[in-house]
Amino acid sequence: MINLKVPSCPIIAYRPIRPSDLVVLEKIHGDLFPIRYESEFFHNVVNGCDIVSWGAVDQSQPNAQSDELIGFVTARIVSAKDSEIQDLLSFDSSKTDQTLVYILTLGVVESYRNLGIASSLIHEVIKYASSISTCRAVYLHVISYNIPAMHLYKKMSFQCLRRLYNFYFINGQHYDSYLFVCYVNGERSPCSPLELVTVFVAYVKSGLKCVAAMLWKNEERKNSKWLKCKDSGSLLPTVQNKRVVAGEGGCRPQFV
Repeated sequence: MINLKVPSCPIIAYRPIRPSDLVVLEKIHGDLFPIRYESEFFHNVVNGCDIVSWGAVDQSQPNAQSDELIGFVTARIVSAKDSEIQDLLSFDSSKTDQTLVYILTLGVVESYRNLGIASSLIHEVIKYASSISTCRAVYLHVISYNIPAMHLYKKMSFQCLRRLYNFYFINGQHYDSYLFVCYVNGERSPCSPLELVTVFVAYVKSGLKCVAAMLWKNEERKNSKWLKCKDSGSLLPTVQNKRVVAGEGGCRPQFV
């Protein structure tokens, strides 16, 4: 792995990845990821063929190293209508021009970690997606054992919305993946599982409050009637007395 010595005061700058970064980009990917990418992928990245990218460099490094990649993020614009997260969007499906930004890879060399570089690279992607009026979200997959990455994306306003079982197959073994989404330009999930639970809990609470209020009113009525009985010298609730009216000619009494 490329292991530059970090100066006491590094000057981190961000720029698009270009053809001169090809060798370093391939090496960092090989050092960081268990997945092997085809040569075509790297050529598409450095030449901007359907892939957008940003690189991080330390301008405080001497000579040519001041422009050598120490971090990167690659992404691709995809159609929202045909994406795997179409059901997690609330946009009008008739609008065929709606898009998403899918993060392909993100990495920082080991000696430059914990300096906020990964967060800054993600911010570049979100800023880029937000500048596209038709873009609805940024999304990506995280392998199930990469806990630090999950914490990072949650800190960057991504929502973990789905678990995909056996998504990756690496070195003869299956691994699950988590789907993270960051909505932009006013987009939001139509109704995530968490929102369903929240609505259900609110509904139950509202129902319990209504029942409690009814019970309280009934109790107040009982207490009120008991107090009236007590004042009148009777221990029983008062009821309206029935009057028996005798009709002429021996008619049967009527209760009025």
